[in-house]
Amino acid sequence: MSGVGPVEPGEGTHAWDTVEPSPPLLPGTPRERLRSLYARHRRAALASATAVALVACGSYLFATRPHDPPPPEAPNPSQAVSITYLGPEGTPAGAPSRSFSFAVKVTAQDGPTITVVRISQPYASLSLTSVPRPPFRTKPGFGHKIVVTMHVTECANVPSNAALPFLDVTLRNTRAIEDHSFILGERYAHDLSGALQVACSNDPRSSPKR
Repeated sequence: MSGVGPVEPGEGTHAWDTVEPSPPLLPGTPRERLRSLYARHRRAALASATAVALVACGSYLFATRPHDPPPPEAPNPSQAVSITYLGPEGTPAGAPSRSFSFAVKVTAQDGPTITVVRISQPYASLSLTSVPRPPFRTKPGFGHKIVVTMHVTECANVPSNAALPFLDVTLRNTRAIEDHSFILGERYAHDLSGALQVACSNDPRSSPKR
């Protein structure tokens, strides 16, 4: 043997720095199917995780957003309505004898619409009607003129001097229904006493009770 050259590996041996490449994966082999399945599941898992994160973020933003304060509760109808006395009115045509009329103003001050369900008065010897007839509604901020007509049914039992007379009114709104007595003041008491005396002055059978 002469000369110096690279040492050839002997029969049945391999060079140390030679790495045989792995055989390519054939389509359809178990390993290839496993890798494809993993890739598909990995994409689905990433999509699901992203969706969950978006939902969680949206829920957090919804829960932590500033909330508007709840609307205030409607007041009791008797606390939102005022009734003021306006004065005597002409008696409607066709009213029975011993009748007289006066006007009041009903005002709903705030809150939802209020319904006047009933208007009455405390004396058993008087009957009462009104125009408009209940039930009727009153809108907040608007005064409604109501003409009340009273008819004396028995003069012997009506007071000759009505001190602090009042009207009984039933009111209803979205919160409650209430019966409330409205005192209309000294001018109403004076006019009512005078009207009762006039209504019964020509009755020979009885006179107002003192």
